[in-house]
Amino acid sequence: MTTSTAPDAKLARSLWRRVEIVHAVTYFAPESHAAYEALGLVGYWMGYFAGRAAAMGEVGPGVVEATFFNFSPRVVRRAVPDCWARTTPAAALAARHEAVDAALRRVLGDDVATRDDVVAAAQLTRPLAEAAREELSGRPLFAGHADQPWPDDDAGAHMQFWWAATLLREHRGDGHIAALVDAEVGACDALVLHAATGVVPREALQGSRKWTDDEWTASVEGLAARGWVDADGSFTEEGRAARDAIEDRTDVLALGPLRAVGADVATAAMDAAQPLARAVLVANAVPAITPVGAGDL
Repeated sequence: MTTSTAPDAKLARSLWRRVEIVHAVTYFAPESHAAYEALGLVGYWMGYFAGRAAAMGEVGPGVVEATFFNFSPRVVRRAVPDCWARTTPAAALAARHEAVDAALRRVLGDDVATRDDVVAAAQLTRPLAEAAREELSGRPLFAGHADQPWPDDDAGAHMQFWWAATLLREHRGDGHIAALVDAEVGACDALVLHAATGVVPREALQGSRKWTDDEWTASVEGLAARGWVDADGSFTEEGRAARDAIEDRTDVLALGPLRAVGADVATAAMDAAQPLARAVLVANAVPAITPVGAGDL
């Protein structure tokens, strides 16, 4: 399913911003929190880490720190490996899928399993996700997800679309971590640079990833020594250019699936995902202010 038109990096980012919003329902849905609590997982973060890491199996905190990247080791180690003493990866995955099914039906309407627009979005994004599965090397979190079975027809079009979105965002996420590591940007550093864009405030990034004020300040100081930020954490011209280069490189590393299907199919998939992403935002199922910066969708 290829075309003669080559996709560009801008298209890769635009597609990601749309599928990411639908995928992210799982992190904010009360159905997800309830499902993890029913497994005996205590608190939001234990459910989050178990549900997302479960695709890799019963991994330890080091693997989660490495693959999730920007969380303080403390918050990871409070949840992992204790989560595996309370449940299994298989049970966590099942709970995640059941919760997303319920949440998407609530947010998008109970007819989402068979509705024409959702069916079209699922059919258009699946070739992209399957093409991404040909790029496993160096993408551990994505590879764990790629090993999982595709939702069958009985699961509904909404779950097939959500799964395609999940694969595409984890594929891109692993590439983003590679770009950050190559640029010698650490976990807290990445958040400081994100805050400097003004898209998401420092309080939201630092608070959600559980870095202390001292750790944040140390990161600002380190980036200031490189000439990337001022003492208050705001960008220098060099720092903004460096951060833009990381994001641009992330787009390039996400291009593989788009090249496989061609720009026409990728654009059609983006267009099909747009109204679903907008509906999620309108329903407040995902906050408008997120690291994706998708409030304009």
